Amino acid sequence: MDVARSPALRILVGTAAITVTMAGIKSIGSLAGPAFLALVLTIAVNPLRGWLDRHGAPFWVCVTVPLATVIAVLLALGAALALSVAQLAVMLPDYTSQFNALVESATHTLAEYGIDQRKLQDAMSRLDPSQLFAYVQAFLNGLLSASSTLLLIVLLLVGMCVDATGTVRQLEKLERQDGPRSDLVAALRSFARDTSRFLVVTTLFGLLVAALDVVALYLLGIPLALLWGLLSFLTNYIPNIGFVIGLAPPAVLALLDDGVGTMIWVIVAYSAINFVLQSLIQPRFLGNAVGLSFTLINISLILWAWVLGPLGAILAVPLSTLVRALLVDADPSKRWLTGVLSSALEKPDKRRKSSKKV
Repeated sequence: MDVARSPALRILVGTAAITVTMAGIKSIGSLAGPAFLALVLTIAVNPLRGWLDRHGAPFWVCVTVPLATVIAVLLALGAALALSVAQLAVMLPDYTSQFNALVESATHTLAEYGIDQRKLQDAMSRLDPSQLFAYVQAFLNGLLSASSTLLLIVLLLVGMCVDATGTVRQLEKLERQDGPRSDLVAALRSFARDTSRFLVVTTLFGLLVAALDVVALYLLGIPLALLWGLLSFLTNYIPNIGFVIGLAPPAVLALLDDGVGTMIWVIVAYSAINFVLQSLIQPRFLGNAVGLSFTLINISLILWAWVLGPLGAILAVPLSTLVRALLVDADPSKRWLTGVLSSALEKPDKRRKSSKKV
């Protein structure tokens, strides 16, 4: 057997290369995260730039309008994050008495079932209500630290927006040529197109879900409804577990503020909104644009969160689709992996069925 061509050896070498690459990206995460965020934002507003270009807008308009749009969104998001972190820090001490009463009630309930009350009290005494929201503060602080590099992001955005028109035209020329370059260009253009669609659809549905969540929380009398709406919007970009992250804080706060009944109503409202909009309607607009299976999305979420922190969790899907474009879609010999990675179910061939019947 040719050891150099052994599939196991190639898998090991590839895994080692990926591990070293990820460790290197993690070491420069403070630069890599904002840089990829700038790229994703440039891709997100590319349809606007393309629309202006097709309608004969001057070059400076094609650059300024998308750039101003992105900067306005970043400034608004950064201000909202800063205000949310400050409000959350001020609010938590006010719920100490409710938390202690809840802990005492739970201790007595468990003691009735034969559990040692002394051990329960010792364990419960170590709990702090602020710890219940520690991961929320860490998540918001991580995003806030990324938004604090606004100057770096803006500088990158300016360069990318200026180069966008020329780059797109050059890529169109290269794609029409034969050879490995055209394969790579086609893969990158497909990545940009799918990422743009994913971001636009996810943003619109995230805003709608957040607005409905805020209305529901206001009707239920939950404090800081706007903060939880912002958290719901941000976690909408986190696949699969984002809904749970956005639901947990207002549900716990409802429990501390008004009891189990209100907490159940919060869970029911969030679940209904999420099921209708994100499980039934949103997939119809996205289709299989991501091109990644459920398992791979979960793995990429954990991996990119480890590499880039909270920003990596939000950008996990675009980052993974870029890796797929570079390693799979750009190589014709590996395109057979496309169906395996996406696990998309193809529709049965009607002609094959009819021939079997005959």
